[in-house]
Amino acid sequence: MSTITGVTFPVPKHLMPRFFAEGKTVFIKPATVFKELRSGMKLVFYQSHEETGYVGEATIRRIVINEDPLAFFETFGDAVFLTREEARAYVENQERWQGVRKEAPRKRPWMALELERIRKYDTVKKPERFVPVGGRYLRT
Repeated sequence: MSTITGVTFPVPKHLMPRFFAEGKTVFIKPATVFKELRSGMKLVFYQSHEETGYVGEATIRRIVINEDPLAFFETFGDAVFLTREEARAYVENQERWQGVRKEAPRKRPWMALELERIRKYDTVKKPERFVPVGGRYLRT
């Protein structure tokens, strides 16, 4: 049986410098692949859109779940890799993606991964398998 050692999520190339050059330490996104994550596991950054592949990694220091992604700015301030405006726009786009439904759309919680020991790889590494938007667990 394989063991979960971490997770990978796609991040657009233009946002990657926020982790490696600007010192951002909190990754936020809708909570998709997270139930098996624990502090001490790895987050591997998958660069999407262009020059795709694994470009770096970090250790997960803390995991916080919240219904309101804007609450992460109260907790973590400027350490969040998205701006408040980008997070707000993401939420508004998510609501538009829901389409027309008879019942109210299910409200998905968001997660914040507080990171430490962030490091960029010297070269881009191609993953063995596709990394979907929702992310994917890493296993040994």
